[in-house]
Amino acid sequence: MQSDIQQLYGNIDIYLFDQLLKGTYGKCKKVLDAGCGGGRNIVYFLRNGYEVYGIDPNPDAISAVRQLSETQSPTNSKENFVVSSAENLPFDDSYFDLVISSAVLHFAKSPDHFHDMIHSMWRVLKPGGYLFARLASDIGIETLVQDMGNGRYLLPDGSERFLVNQQLLLQYTESLNARLHEPIKTTNVQNLRCMTTWCLQKV
Repeated sequence: MQSDIQQLYGNIDIYLFDQLLKGTYGKCKKVLDAGCGGGRNIVYFLRNGYEVYGIDPNPDAISAVRQLSETQSPTNSKENFVVSSAENLPFDDSYFDLVISSAVLHFAKSPDHFHDMIHSMWRVLKPGGYLFARLASDIGIETLVQDMGNGRYLLPDGSERFLVNQQLLLQYTESLNARLHEPIKTTNVQNLRCMTTWCLQKV
């Protein structure tokens, strides 16, 4: 049973898995993983007939994910995976039913960079489409992070990240005219870092 689950879903983000279990993305057809890395979050989509796309600034990651796509879904075009940054997505407006952004947005270099990434992902989403974002935040560890300037903070785990808080996420939800289809949820990893799940639907 364990190997069957691993084979079906891969090393998927547990909160993305949660949305799949709830059937949230059941009617989605075109999926973009914006910052796909080696493809850990797209195995299920490839194996279940979705039209899957991915971008990553790392050419090696794109090479790996093209091979993954070929083995898991031979009919899914390898050309759907391209070297690109999240803030300059090379796709038409309103093209995708689902955009996945897992552990990407906290690499923003500044508030402007974060803004550009969010708006780029939002631009390519169809009305009614979904954005699944998982990113580092200061929620619950506000007094334990060190401000490095430009929206970036030194975390207790030694990493430096662009951090959001609940107020900023709610402000973006409103400014995008989006709907939170799940409450904002944060996992505190022993006060070393906090990861927040932000699930939006485009109205």
